[in-house]
Amino acid sequence: MMRQAVKERKTLETAVSVCIGLDGSGKADIATGVGFFDHMLTLLAKHSFLDLQVKAQGDLQVDCHHTVEDCGIVLGEALKAAVGDKSGIHRYGSCFIPMDEALAQVVLDFSGRPYLVFEAEIPKITLGNYDTEMTEEFFRAVAVASGMTLHIRVLYGKNVHHIIEAVFKAFARALAEAVAADPRVQGVMSSKGAL
Repeated sequence: MMRQAVKERKTLETAVSVCIGLDGSGKADIATGVGFFDHMLTLLAKHSFLDLQVKAQGDLQVDCHHTVEDCGIVLGEALKAAVGDKSGIHRYGSCFIPMDEALAQVVLDFSGRPYLVFEAEIPKITLGNYDTEMTEEFFRAVAVASGMTLHIRVLYGKNVHHIIEAVFKAFARALAEAVAADPRVQGVMSSKGAL
């Protein structure tokens, strides 16, 4: 049985739709109007085995802020809906990913308690029409909307593209681990019996 969700958000600034399948094969259909961000979301799908469709139209004549942040909100809502009551999943996930000279670590928990720790010094530059400072904003939106505790740490790196790509790939692998179904998990992975 496929664990899937479709979520949409429309404001005066953006229109975003996300379709997600947790038990996919990494297929991606991404079009946000922000090329570097599309690349990162494609990597996210591939390395987490999610089937992911993200369509967004935003006020890119202003900048990419609203588009990227709202994609994070809707992706988080879709993740929350797809994991449902979290029965039978690992709940936790963690991963270190190297990308050439860069090394990133992501640890997450589908706890129901949204929190972001973002320890990464990413130079504030623009990659295409993507403002690199939006990386933290994107992951904050995902964490809050999904109810996820999310810790992101960049240990080192020089090339900004490599740093951000390592973060997205580490998030993808940690996410795959956390949402993986395990027949040993009876109910939810909590001694309280609820998340």
